[in-house]
Amino acid sequence: MYQALYRKWRPKAFADVIGQDHITETLRRQVAEGRTSHAYLFTGTRGTGKTTCAKILAKAVNCEDPVDGDPCGKCPSCLGIDSGSFLDVLELDAASNNGVDQVRALRDEAVYSPANVKKRVYIVDEVHMLSTAAFNALLKILEEPPEHLMFILATTELHKVPATILSRCQRFSFRRIRPEDAARRLRFVAEQEGIGLQPDGAELLSRLADGALRDALSLLDQCAAAGGTIDSAAVLDVLGLAGNLQTARLMELVLNRDAQGALLLLDELYKGGKDMGAVLSELSTLTRDLLLQKTAPKGGAALLSGGFDAAALDRLGKGVPAGRFLHLASTLQKASAELYASANRRLDAELCLLRLCDESLSGDLTALEARIRRLEDGQSARAELARRPSPPPDPAPRTEAAAPRTSPEPPPWDGPPLPEEPPLPEEPPLPEEPPLPEEPPMAEEPGQRVYDVPEDGPPPPKAPPPAAAAASPAAPAKAPEGGWWRVLAERCKGRLPGMYRPFLGMCSGFLEGDLLTVCAPDELTLGRLDNDRVREALAQEAEALAGSPVRLTLRTGEPPKSSPEENLKNLLAFGRQFDNIEIK
Repeated sequence: MYQALYRKWRPKAFADVIGQDHITETLRRQVAEGRTSHAYLFTGTRGTGKTTCAKILAKAVNCEDPVDGDPCGKCPSCLGIDSGSFLDVLELDAASNNGVDQVRALRDEAVYSPANVKKRVYIVDEVHMLSTAAFNALLKILEEPPEHLMFILATTELHKVPATILSRCQRFSFRRIRPEDAARRLRFVAEQEGIGLQPDGAELLSRLADGALRDALSLLDQCAAAGGTIDSAAVLDVLGLAGNLQTARLMELVLNRDAQGALLLLDELYKGGKDMGAVLSELSTLTRDLLLQKTAPKGGAALLSGGFDAAALDRLGKGVPAGRFLHLASTLQKASAELYASANRRLDAELCLLRLCDESLSGDLTALEARIRRLEDGQSARAELARRPSPPPDPAPRTEAAAPRTSPEPPPWDGPPLPEEPPLPEEPPLPEEPPLPEEPPMAEEPGQRVYDVPEDGPPPPKAPPPAAAAASPAAPAKAPEGGWWRVLAERCKGRLPGMYRPFLGMCSGFLEGDLLTVCAPDELTLGRLDNDRVREALAQEAEALAGSPVRLTLRTGEPPKSSPEENLKNLLAFGRQFDNIEIK
């Protein structure tokens, strides 16, 4: 009868355990010196050797001829424990025996001396599944056990074990198996079983196992059933994975914001039988590597998964900020968690790719940040373009003064005289329009100047003499509301960060006496501007323009509309803002 590889090649001695030297050496020394404890607690992730070490320890303490702390594997005690015929070494599953009645029966039975071995050993797997009453029933016998009794508890969730149990046990934490150790063990097992495992296939299987050697042996067993040589391509094909090259290509399309290309590649992977959850998981692993390389280029090298070479990571991460990778990682994590309960996994994966390519599709604050970032980038590009010096004009080539060219005279006409053209008919005179009614002259306000408009149009504004302009350069002129707000908004934009400038451009304002009212189009814009930084900038610039202290209020809605006469007056007064500007 065929036996699975992880069962067939389970270690029989401490020397065969892979990657847990810090635990096996301590246990061997305790057995050799006869200083074993009455209760042990083994913790760690799945497939790291907790139950295996518990069985080896049970054989070692009962072995009739131990070899430097290891069981000999040949004496009746070792053979009986391996075959399961000795009831003095009992393995229990706490997931199915978690009631208080089962623990009480175990406690009542534990007081009897063993029949065939030195010590009665109880191995309780997944001990965190016991109920509170069961833990309380186990507590007394753990505190004062008989001399012939030993408990070995194993769990993957240490935080669920009560502190009263932890304080009565020697605790050993099992580490994840390193990929190189797992690959070496896989090659050894494949050589003994006659399986054609290539080095790249062993490396890929060890990384897919995620530190669990049992999972690595199970994956090897699955790939060996397909037959043939097992390399990385065969592993990807049998397990239905995308592969490093296709994952890197998909990430490149996402970083280039090529949503169409990313969807087409995902469709190609879907038709090839790739699992959507596996594709997003591999994309998440690559994103983690890129984020670690971007944030910790030196110390984070040891934290990388090892599935992608340094050249590929450098090429993909070049010019991409760390914030973009952080957004990709959080989006992929959320999509992967929701994928298992999804009714349409392919659709959810496609929606995830669209959100990765365009942050504005997220529908949360990330979308707003992406839009603001685009506005800031565009403004920075325009400012950089404006700061560049214009190239000097090419000097015009010197040309010698040419003599004036005269058109040649037409030759004399020798034919009969030409007939005279008839005169053009006179156009009828246009009817006279009635004169427009005269408007009453506008009264001059203090601080304003009214132009006398002649019939042929308004005269150009006269610049003041240089002496007068230099004498009072800081005397601000109080402009009317419409133009005054535009000047104020432009001056405030130079003092505020880029995230406030678009919102300030959406607003309008008007001045009534010493009260400046800023009107926002909606509550979102009002909320972004209603803070001390914006208020201080508006108040200071308004006071500088008005020449006197100005009160400030912010609200939503439209400003009151002005009449045509007020608009004309505002336009004329707004032009005074540019009287003192010299155009060079």
